[in-house]
Amino acid sequence: MSEVRVEKRAVPVAPMFPVGRFFGMNPFTMMREFTEEMDRMFGDIAPAAPAAIEAWTPTIDVQRSNGDLVVTAELPGLKKEEVKVEMTEDALILEGERKREYKEDHEGYHRYERSYGKFYRAIPLPEGIKADQAKAELNDGVLKISVPVAEAKKAARQIPVGEAEKKPLAA
Repeated sequence: MSEVRVEKRAVPVAPMFPVGRFFGMNPFTMMREFTEEMDRMFGDIAPAAPAAIEAWTPTIDVQRSNGDLVVTAELPGLKKEEVKVEMTEDALILEGERKREYKEDHEGYHRYERSYGKFYRAIPLPEGIKADQAKAELNDGVLKISVPVAEAKKAARQIPVGEAEKKPLAA
């Protein structure tokens, strides 16, 4: 009787994407790394989206000051007509669009630049806001919104601290 030997070989499914490192990882970290890996693999094939249609996210700062919630947003070059501020019962919504065109004609060359970008930010609001007293102003590209907030009454009670019961050690 002749013996037949079958040789088993491990065939890598995707050698450039080591799946094993993802076990035990936070799902958000895993998705971010997976996306980065896909971008590396297909980066040269798929063209990047033009910068002119990308979303723009202005920098914001949220703080409490003198009983007000103060939101500051950096909106360089925008006019008040290009900014919309809304308040719902649970969020402050900032949105707008910047459209900039710059033309320069000189002897020998013509320069024409365009920059577009929409933004939308929803900032969660705490309980007790007084929406009817909100104020917004735009000065030198800085939007400042002040909303009075009622002081929340903090119910606190003191808990007495006792000593733990000592148990004899088992031999």
